[in-house]
Amino acid sequence: MRAASVADAPPSAAGLLPYLNAMRHGMVLVDDQGRITLSTDRAVRLLDGLPGSLSEGASVRQALRAVRHGAGDGWRQVMARLPRAFGQHHSATFEVTLQDRLLEVNLHPVAGGGWAVAFEDVTARRAAEVQADEMARHDSLTGLPNRVLLRERLKEAVGRLQRTGEACAILLIDLDRFKPVNDTLGHPMGDALLKKVADRLRTTVRPTDTVARIGGDEFVILQTGIREAADTQALARRLVDLVGRTYMVDGHLLTIGASVGVALAPNDGTEADRLLKNADLALYRAKLDDRATYRFFEPEMDARMQARRRLELDMRQALARREFQLHYQPQLQLDGNRLVGCEALIRWQHPERGMVSPLDFIPLAEEIGLIVPIGEWVMRQACRDAVTWPAPLSVAVNVSPAQFKSERLVEMVMSALSSSGLPATRLEVEITEGVLLQESEKTLQTLHRLRELGVRVSMDDFGTGYSSLSYLRSFPFDKIKIDRSFVSDLSGKRDGEAIIRAIAGLGKSLGMTTVAEGVETADQMERIRAEGCTDVQGYLISKPVPAAEVLRFLSADWPAT
Repeated sequence: MRAASVADAPPSAAGLLPYLNAMRHGMVLVDDQGRITLSTDRAVRLLDGLPGSLSEGASVRQALRAVRHGAGDGWRQVMARLPRAFGQHHSATFEVTLQDRLLEVNLHPVAGGGWAVAFEDVTARRAAEVQADEMARHDSLTGLPNRVLLRERLKEAVGRLQRTGEACAILLIDLDRFKPVNDTLGHPMGDALLKKVADRLRTTVRPTDTVARIGGDEFVILQTGIREAADTQALARRLVDLVGRTYMVDGHLLTIGASVGVALAPNDGTEADRLLKNADLALYRAKLDDRATYRFFEPEMDARMQARRRLELDMRQALARREFQLHYQPQLQLDGNRLVGCEALIRWQHPERGMVSPLDFIPLAEEIGLIVPIGEWVMRQACRDAVTWPAPLSVAVNVSPAQFKSERLVEMVMSALSSSGLPATRLEVEITEGVLLQESEKTLQTLHRLRELGVRVSMDDFGTGYSSLSYLRSFPFDKIKIDRSFVSDLSGKRDGEAIIRAIAGLGKSLGMTTVAEGVETADQMERIRAEGCTDVQGYLISKPVPAAEVLRFLSADWPAT
């Protein structure tokens, strides 16, 4: 093959050739007769191996025939566009594969007749674009499909459902107890654990299914080609079991769990958004039911969630509308039958719902973070009320784990005491074991700071947790409150007395006050007195009363019981 050279080119083109050779594009000029008059060195190299295709005087038809033999299946698309471009004298761009190289060809008409054809090797660029596209559809940590690719495959599955009736399912997976791994061992350990979870999930599905990671510790499985719901139930059961097995990560034995929410198409929806939403509602139910389980979507779940959202909206407005109230339940010291203080208990007087039970709104307030401002209001109001009581009566206020996380608990307590004028020695902070389970070192520092102010600290619901005894060694509580479940067991279980006797003896040896909660009968009172408890609290003494009635109650005479 003899390529057109400087000497062979027309004078007008000869002067341009050095400049054209400097371009990264290959260039070929074709006259109005369809004959090649010039080709640059880059064009020759790009089309190397196609004999005679760019020789001087060769026709475009000859060049196209030479290209066709190496272009493969893509050549049909090229030939479908070329006649129109030539016939209408319009520019055209197309791609053709030659000898493992992908070339972009730009065809431009020249004034007065003829054509300029530019060639560019776009192999690397297209490969990078494909890689970038793949990365945009996959999770960088686990390599699983991400939310984008999941959406595409879910759209395809919904399309098949509508065309052929092929059923599919969404299984939304949320890891239980994953956050403590991140918090205690660090994010690199958490990332390594997520990779192992992803590997296990891959082993549970068929090649036609999709496993995706859509959030920090959230995964989704799209199960296709379902014949019956039992297939999906078996998969959900397998997921809970497999994810819950122990992991070995960098020398650490780690145990987490999985809660799974399931939505089936077409019964639970025929649109992607509806299926995802219903799977999320089922997941929420699974997490409420002690986690490490699976739940299928049920229509009433949506109604419950709507009711929950309405309750949340109302609760967010309740503080501003002053709908919360404090009631106080007195505590009696058995030695002398003397009232020593009251526990502050929140109530919600809703304008339409009436009195809303704390069991209905406190867990929700903790879940959405509203417990912090509500807890601050309780602390301030309790201090304002207690300062009107005769000294040295104290007020006990429950403090949630979320308030300890806020990092301003001590400052808030100081402010409440200062603005109310209540001495710190008349304030008692009640915590549950849940407070000490989270960031125990930091929590203990906060408790010591409260103690330094003069505030007393008590452990509520003692005996119901796994580590109550160990926490008594970590922090010298002023008071331990025996959970009401042990008091109620006095009449029905023989071990009730033994448990109360053991806790009372432990409190006495450690110099702590012991309060038995939930005392409702005179028989319970006598048994508790006999076992050595120092204080009692319950309906036998008084039910919780509104703040306006506390003074009248405190002024009443208290004969021996």
